[in-house]
Formats: sequence, structure tokens, C-alpha cells
Amino acid sequence: MTTKIFRRTIYRTKDFKNFLLEDPLKLYRKEKKLLDKEFFFEGDNNQAILLIHGWSTVPYEMKRLGEFLNAHGYTVYIPMLTGHGTIPQEMEGVTAKDWIKDTKKAYAFLKKRYSKVYVGGTSMGAILALNLALLKKDIAGLILLATPYKLKMEKVVELFLKIVLHFKKYHKKFYPPTFGKATRITRLISYQTYSIKSVLELGFLVQETRKKLNKIYQPCLLMQSKHDHIIQKRSMEIIYNKINSQKKYKKYIEKAYHTFISDIKKEYVFEYILDFIKNN
Repeated sequence: MTTKIFRRTIYRTKDFKNFLLEDPLKLYRKEKKLLDKEFFFEGDNNQAILLIHGWSTVPYEMKRLGEFLNAHGYTVYIPMLTGHGTIPQEMEGVTAKDWIKDTKKAYAFLKKRYSKVYVGGTSMGAILALNLALLKKDIAGLILLATPYKLKMEKVVELFLKIVLHFKKYHKKFYPPTFGKATRITRLISYQTYSIKSVLELGFLVQETRKKLNKIYQPCLLMQSKHDHIIQKRSMEIIYNKINSQKKYKKYIEKAYHTFISDIKKEYVFEYILDFIKNN
């Protein structure tokens, strides 16, 4: 798959705050043509941030955050993970090793050009950020959003999917009525039918990553929705306690979907992330 890159040099504008507060759904309707693209926003402070999207979604999920950070001087790169941004069938045969390889390549690209590189991700993207931090000790800091320590009903779901796999390869996603509205950006930009093998691969990645959390030493910011229906309720607390970072911070988000970053209308979330980066 050849992925197009949407590039833009840093901008300073009095209207930026209005952009941040613009309704995400209205913005999405204007930018639908960007759903098959990676994003590279060039900054001017010699520091870069690698942002990693979640499982079955696309880089657009992190675009607003990336533009916000870019407006404050940072270069931001949001790559497309293997198997994403086309059709669900592209996920067949893709493994966690492929996604880890994607992040290693993206990090190497930034590290050659910038003095400091931070890494952030949402959901599976956060798990991939942790895996990258295990390999790259020079990562300046980690932004971990909606990070699963365990998936809800993990063993039951895994058994169910293994049984279903005998009868079909794909399954439809389920969204809770409160936070899974059809107008959620995360829902609009992601595959609505998924490869069962792929979600089992995701589960394996989560299980393997949690075994190594004590080897994480980089500064970390963790954020999770109080109403997350995908991951174990205490995921953030457990990860926070298991990592060995000297600098670590945690914050809950009210009334938000699992991967909240593309739908969030609360400016303080972006500001909190920016403050973490500036102070670490």
C-alpha cells in the first residue's frame, strides 16, 4: 500500500484557537479527503513528536492534536500503520511485528533530524509507543492515551473470537449507545468490519506488553476516559504503578469515548499534553 503524505509547514495564526474549538464533526466533513493520508507538520524548535493512531483507524484520528502541537513549534509525524487506511481485508496477515516495524521506521526518520523526539499514541498506538520505548531508551517522553493494560472481559472475548473464527473471518464492531454515536469521529474514520485474526493479534500485543511495563523509564503522561468501554477500568492506575518512570502523570477524561482524542472538545486536554512535553 502506498500512503500519501499531507505536509504543512508550521503556521502561526490568531484564528488557531477557533480551529481548536471548531466542532470535530464539521471539520471532518470538510476534510474527508484526508482519511487515506499520513501527516507531517514541520516545526521550528528542533524537537519532534511521533503520534501513533489506534487499531483499525487512520492518522486523521491524531490530526487535531498534531496541528495543535505544531502550532507551538514542534514537528509532528503521524504515519499510517500497515493494513490501515484502505479496506478491512488489508488487515489479514498483518502482525504486531509489522506495526512495531512501522513505528521503528518512523522514529528513526525523526531521530536523524531532530534533537529530541517524543512518542504518543492512542489505544493500540499507546501500546506501540510503549514497545518502542522498550527499544529506544532515548525517547524524550511518552504520551499514552486510552492505553489498555487489559481489555474488558479479555479471556471471554478471546475464546469467543477463536470459536467464531471457525465460521467467518470478519465481524462487525459494537458501539455503546452513549459514547458510540454514529457521529463520533473515531467511528466515522475506522473500519466497521474487522478481521478476527487482527483483533486476536491486538490482544496478543496487549498481553505481551504488560509483562514488560517495569522496563519503562521515560517520562510518561497517561490519560484515560472514566467511561471507557473497551479497556479494564483500572488500566491507567495499574500501568502508572508498574512503570518505573521518575516523572509520571495521570489524568482522567470525563464523558468521553475510549479513543477520545479525535472527538474531544475540551481544550485543556491538548494543553495538558503540551505542558507535559514542555516540562520534560
